[in-house]
Amino acid sequence: MEKETSRVEAFSDGVFAIALTLLILEIKVPHLEDASTNANLFRALCELWPSYFAFILSFFAVLIMWINHHGFFKYLRTINTEFLFANGFLLLMVTFINYPTAILAQYINTPAFNIASAFYCGTMLTISIAYNLLWYSAAYNRKLVKEEVSDSLIIRIRNAYWLGFFIYLSAFISSFFIPLLGLFICIAFWIFWIFLKYDKKKLPA
Repeated sequence: MEKETSRVEAFSDGVFAIALTLLILEIKVPHLEDASTNANLFRALCELWPSYFAFILSFFAVLIMWINHHGFFKYLRTINTEFLFANGFLLLMVTFINYPTAILAQYINTPAFNIASAFYCGTMLTISIAYNLLWYSAAYNRKLVKEEVSDSLIIRIRNAYWLGFFIYLSAFISSFFIPLLGLFICIAFWIFWIFLKYDKKKLPA
């Protein structure tokens, strides 16, 4: 059973790694029409700040998702088909994140920023739904979790994922009116995930 979970985790890690790598492809090398001088190149590089911002934003987001996904597997004793499909849906959304990142970089400095931000936050909302489905497929009636995982820990994780859903929903709605607010809500929640500890006791590997 441990071998099965290890295979799924290794496959998932590969998908996360590819998603992280693809993000950098949206930062294009400047092609200068004028003479290639130091000043022109410097100006062109500075004008790419939306791409830098979107890249760092999404890299940070996917990194947090991977850390959370990695920790997720320490609670599992086995997997089943339902879990594999839920995990596949999550990986689908992780690989998709490159597209809203590119949209955000393209339109962050335009009047279409609201929709670009809403599209980005909406993607995060969908990823939150994917994480909720993943946890439900594993923890409902304790189907796949280890015996040493307490009911209180299961409830805390469930509540944290539900909290994520409502926070991303608020970010999505806010983006239509104040796009920067939607992004800042996402960033604040990612920082929350960094410091969130489900349980002080370490479970056996």
